[in-house]
Amino acid sequence: MMWMCVAVFLLWLRSGGCTEKANTSELIEYTAADFYEKLHSGKMMFIYFEHQVSPTISLFLLELEKSADALQDYGVLVGKVNCDKKLVQAYCTQERERHTAFLFRGGKEFLGFDLDTVFDVNSIVSEVLFAILREEVKYVHTDTDLLAMEKAARGKKDIVLGYVRSLGTQEHRSMMETAYVYGSKYQFILITGGPVLKHLGVWFLHCRVHSKLPLSPERCPLTRMRKPLSTLSLHSFLQLMEAPLVSEVYDDPSSVQPPQFPYQQTPQVFLFSRPVTKQQDLDTATALAWRLRGLALLLLVHRQSPAVKTPDEYNAAYRLPEKSSEVKYLTLNDHDEVLELFTNQEKEEEDEEDDEGWLEDDEVDSHFAKLDDEIAASVYENRGNLPDMDSITQLTSDNFHTAVSHSSLTVALFYLKWDAVSMAFLSSFIEVAERLEGSEVQMSAVDCGEWTDLCAAQSSLPIPFQPITAFPCVLLLRPKEPAQIYRGMLGSEALHRFILLSLQASPVLLSTKEEVTSFLQEVPQPELAGYHPDRVMGLFKTHTGVSLFTEAAKSLRGEMLTGLLTNGLAEKWAAEHSMELPAVLVFPSWRAHTPPSTLPVSPSSEELLTHIHSALLHPLPELTVENLPSFLSLGKALLLLFVGEEEDEIGRKQNQALVEEMRGVVEVGGGRMEQYLACWIHLGRTPAGMSVLGSYLGSMPPLPALVLTHLPSGDEIYQFPPNTPIVASSVLQWLQRIQGGAVSAAGMLGEDSWPPAVEFLDFLKIMDIQEPDSAQQQTPEEEEEEEEEEDSKEEDVNDSSSHSDTFHNNPHSEL
Repeated sequence: MMWMCVAVFLLWLRSGGCTEKANTSELIEYTAADFYEKLHSGKMMFIYFEHQVSPTISLFLLELEKSADALQDYGVLVGKVNCDKKLVQAYCTQERERHTAFLFRGGKEFLGFDLDTVFDVNSIVSEVLFAILREEVKYVHTDTDLLAMEKAARGKKDIVLGYVRSLGTQEHRSMMETAYVYGSKYQFILITGGPVLKHLGVWFLHCRVHSKLPLSPERCPLTRMRKPLSTLSLHSFLQLMEAPLVSEVYDDPSSVQPPQFPYQQTPQVFLFSRPVTKQQDLDTATALAWRLRGLALLLLVHRQSPAVKTPDEYNAAYRLPEKSSEVKYLTLNDHDEVLELFTNQEKEEEDEEDDEGWLEDDEVDSHFAKLDDEIAASVYENRGNLPDMDSITQLTSDNFHTAVSHSSLTVALFYLKWDAVSMAFLSSFIEVAERLEGSEVQMSAVDCGEWTDLCAAQSSLPIPFQPITAFPCVLLLRPKEPAQIYRGMLGSEALHRFILLSLQASPVLLSTKEEVTSFLQEVPQPELAGYHPDRVMGLFKTHTGVSLFTEAAKSLRGEMLTGLLTNGLAEKWAAEHSMELPAVLVFPSWRAHTPPSTLPVSPSSEELLTHIHSALLHPLPELTVENLPSFLSLGKALLLLFVGEEEDEIGRKQNQALVEEMRGVVEVGGGRMEQYLACWIHLGRTPAGMSVLGSYLGSMPPLPALVLTHLPSGDEIYQFPPNTPIVASSVLQWLQRIQGGAVSAAGMLGEDSWPPAVEFLDFLKIMDIQEPDSAQQQTPEEEEEEEEEEDSKEEDVNDSSSHSDTFHNNPHSEL
């Protein structure tokens, strides 16, 4: 009893007691000497090594100060070391230490915590205790893991299984504080998702050997904690699990004392027993007691006692807490009626709580796994494996201008730690940084969650870019030049190639015939071997037009190679190739053995860029995941041919013939085809095309398949008649019939609207519920209807003035 009182007192203090403890103490600041003294004493310490203090760090230090009192009760000293006063060599010299707090135990570093995981009092206390109790509190991911834990605990310890939404929450803290007190008595297990449990909360698994315990061959019977998880509610629940399963009494229910501490908030259920059926009554009471476990205490009243005055017509009774000591008597036909009595009462209480909100936890849980795409799921699964960022420079508002001015090329990633795509791309960015290590390129990153002023382009000094509004974002920065944005694929290969091409002068000044040959035939970097970039070369007899071409070339840096010939060399080249100067030659990568496209010099760099991109456009491009966005940006309707993967040489020749027919469509159609982009997808090289084709038509048609889609005039999708030979003349006639309205659409593109994936992400609706007078979300049609209703009302005015739980045999029916 003394131990129980001490445990209750400690947990009561941790929950705040009667009032919140005033936190007037300041965060202890240790000198380097103090730190080493405490370290060598072997005491547990949670320390932050303070460098420059940003707004985010200031907030963390406030939360750290609040956590000091809580962790002190568990023998953990909390403080900070000011690195500006005196360096602690191992913790004040590395960039990563600025975003990490450290737990020391036994005279050495025990664990480091990224500040993103210890952001408030609850997360600090829960994560530190979780680290300290790593042997006492197990973390499981699958039901197989749980089954193994049950087998190991069988006959030794009961298990307390907690399912919390995520680590670092109030619920996680409650689990850890309780585990600190009861860890030697129970096996605590924590999960944060996966297939193990359906509902958030706590379960008690009865794995010790009990008399008359209905142990299954594999699983331990379980009891669910019905109340919201808090430190005190969990303590009360654990005490209730230690209560006798059935208490036998010889007094009348009205004379039995209400439950005493620590069961005073628990209802009592009375069943009656007769001498003739004593064993049968006890078995029945035991079975019902298991079903009421955690809901009520069961007492078996022996009627042969003279003190029992209850009339024989009643066979059950119950007493509720905090509603006087009145006992209510019942005549039951089935003991399930007792279970329904308490489960229905519990459901009513839950419904009252739900009325205060607008969404039940179960509904959230049912959608929780559907919210994240594959990228977000991957990032979540690997959230504990933070990438090593030693190969990149962390840019801040303080060092940005200095870092950029000291490097000829700075590649900066602007990201958010809570954005899944940012964190997924960060790994690729670091991979590129490691490949470029030792080069002139400075790879760097900006955490826009912390350095918001820098990402918003707010500084006393000029910022060479516009505010960052989309993440992740990669900028190429050069001293005294505007920033260049990277618009390629978010992958290591594409980014690496773009940076290597960006290292070349743009344009490259070509002064000899050998340099021209090298420019046209070779790649500038060994790492680009095997890659065939597009090339653009400007020829100018005088300096007229050179500045315009140079401006355009700088905009193309990283995308292609640009070269410049002037004076006599340009004239000689023009004479050999029968062209007039000035001229711009475009060498597309897909056209290796044919003459280049010759462009006249445009009056503006913007117009010149448009002509260059048009000349680089393949007349019949093969669509891939990488190039699809650039082709969609042209705004043309797609005349799209889907071909399957070839199984043999015959199949390959058939696909080649189909592509040639599509090329014939473009050539024969001439000006009529300007409004279309004729293209094709090889489903063997681009398997994603199969799901695209299926979504277009509702099912997978026979191949080859030709469709017309993404029309500027509408969302209709047209399919060339299946099993009809695809020849140029037939395709052109089909397109003409579509223009004349003689062909019915085979499908429709999906709407461009992106509604919330599930109801609880409809934040505008939440705002409307919380602020009833705010403007409601309405479609234009709804607004028009409302206006019509209001008009009719005005006319009228003018005219008048003129569920419950059930028991299953499966002991883990709630898992």
